[in-house]
Amino acid sequence: MNLALPRRAAAEFAGTALLVAAVVGSGIAAARLSPDDVGLQLLENAIATALALGALILTFGPVSGAHFNPVVSAVDWWLGRRAGTGLAARDLAAYTAAQVTGAIAGAILADLMFGLPAVTWSGTARTGGNLWLAEVVATAGLVVLIFALARSGRSAAAPAAVGAYIGAAYWFTSSTSFANPAVTIGRAFTDTFAGIMPTSVPGFVAAQLAGGLVAVAALALWYPDSGEAADAVVVPQLGEENR
Repeated sequence: MNLALPRRAAAEFAGTALLVAAVVGSGIAAARLSPDDVGLQLLENAIATALALGALILTFGPVSGAHFNPVVSAVDWWLGRRAGTGLAARDLAAYTAAQVTGAIAGAILADLMFGLPAVTWSGTARTGGNLWLAEVVATAGLVVLIFALARSGRSAAAPAAVGAYIGAAYWFTSSTSFANPAVTIGRAFTDTFAGIMPTSVPGFVAAQLAGGLVAVAALALWYPDSGEAADAVVVPQLGEENR
């Protein structure tokens, strides 16, 4: 068995766990520190998430590419198939499993850090065509950004650019930009500011997958050879000899 894949999957697990811990934990802190101002709570949550995401990409990017998102991984696999770049099918399976389990672990970690029960199913309903449309937009924009940076040789800007995009999308989308199936699943495990009711998860995930398809179509139009840069998503990964 290639030992590099377990190492990369472990990085995806840890990175996704810490990302969700940042999202959920900052949401809990915001609700406690600013109990009477939902707008301020969202601002605090968005800033913490954007900064944490940038730091985590810097930390884990050189190991796994810092996907932290099954849609990013799936698009990386899809675009790289013909060019012989990006994730292999078994990598995609390992990444997805690591991201989903990491997201759940991150939500549990955040709850425990704030003295809450490890798991409490969220009671926050997030459903409706407007929210699903927002998730399509948020996810498509995220994926196009990531691959545009890779294809144009600007992957070094990914930590700042991706963090900035997600921070902004908290505000310009009605769904507050989950844009990530793993994170969506993880946030169902916490009944806090950042939570999502389990019954709302399928609609969000379906919209995010649709956003991935929109991104693939957009990349085919604007960056038709983006598959050649799949190895550079999000930050250049370890060399081929270390895989």
